[in-house]
Amino acid sequence: MQEIIVDSGDIEFLTTPKEYKQQLLSLIECARQRIFITALYLQDDEAGREILHALYQAKANFPTIEINIFVDFNRGQRGLIGEKASLGNRALYLKLAHEYPHTVNIYGVAVKRKEVFGVLHLKGMVFDEKLFYTGASINDIYLHQGERYRLDRYCTINSAALADSFCHYLSDTFIDSGLAPLLNQEWLPDAVEQKKNLIALKLQLKKSHYIVAQQQGLSQSKIVSNKALITPLVGFGRRKNQLNRATRHLVQKADDNMVLFTPYFNLPHSLAKDVIRALKRGVKTTVVVGDKTANDFFIGNDEDFSTIGIIPYVYEMLLKRFVKRYQNFIDQGLLNIHLWKDKDNSFHLKGLRVDDRYHLITGSNLNPRAWALDLENGLVVDDVNKQLLQKTDEELLGILVNTSKVSHFSDIDSVEDYPEKPQKLLKKIRVAQIDRVLKRFL
Repeated sequence: MQEIIVDSGDIEFLTTPKEYKQQLLSLIECARQRIFITALYLQDDEAGREILHALYQAKANFPTIEINIFVDFNRGQRGLIGEKASLGNRALYLKLAHEYPHTVNIYGVAVKRKEVFGVLHLKGMVFDEKLFYTGASINDIYLHQGERYRLDRYCTINSAALADSFCHYLSDTFIDSGLAPLLNQEWLPDAVEQKKNLIALKLQLKKSHYIVAQQQGLSQSKIVSNKALITPLVGFGRRKNQLNRATRHLVQKADDNMVLFTPYFNLPHSLAKDVIRALKRGVKTTVVVGDKTANDFFIGNDEDFSTIGIIPYVYEMLLKRFVKRYQNFIDQGLLNIHLWKDKDNSFHLKGLRVDDRYHLITGSNLNPRAWALDLENGLVVDDVNKQLLQKTDEELLGILVNTSKVSHFSDIDSVEDYPEKPQKLLKKIRVAQIDRVLKRFL
């Protein structure tokens, strides 16, 4: 794992979804050589169409520019949960491919045979020599196109070496291998061929990693004084997962303080043990997690409840169980739990901040699914001389402004407080003892 040396002045954090959209459009307009976009999905809605039209316009303005988009193969070919069967976002991709004379490549990456068993969860967008990293996908709510938004983290890094490493990984793993078919062309592999692709891609992903070119001409004294060290990491599967190992290592070496962001409270067992050990060492730990109403699966009382709507309640049950068990750390002032809620908006932040020096910027939800099933990536930033502290403090304060602090486990709703339908379903789940299975896939 090789570090990339970056000037701290070339790292910037955005704090709102509207800034995310503005930055994305600006970067598309300014790019001249290459655009590589990786996201779980690029939605067929107002914001998604605006971004795609901007990409096609960039290709028209600069025909030699290389534009490659990578989305999950299965997610790209269905509608939203609860909608009727359809081509999903692929219908838009095919439509625009016929409308425009220029070519924009949209690759579908199938990590597993079905979404429930794993998805492409890689993040990161490259525009020439700049990496724009966010856990957000591209649709109306992530880009705050209407009244509602979904909050994420947004970081831009100006680094040719880092941009090159991301593009090389995507090209080598998905394009050159021929294992990711184009979703905006009529032909797709049949079931037999796709099964072969899946087997081959799985073998490749298990040994894949980011390659970093050697950087020259920087003295160690300069590195210490005004540079940050960035390590790009990829993670796939339970074994030899570099991203998971790095995440655990950050928690294990925490000495004074730590902030953990996760939208869904269901820490992998090994990571939860590391957090508890850190607390026992006296590390002041802040956990920022979305309120159940800020979960993207939450269904309000005025809407028709479906089974998928049980997910936010399961996460809240796990959080309450955790708080109750470790109430003593809250009482000592070592553990601070912050619940994020802003009207009917949703929360999608993830990552770590350790000792005000180390930062994990990632799309990983830090849950069992991310650690075992999905294809994930992230950046470990070593801010050697804490040059980024003011920027990361501003980011953190902007996040905490919409949170409430949990002082006692009784501050969190119990099953008895829930509406009738989720309450009945949760009791059935507990009776059937399938909550362990649910926790693995959530």
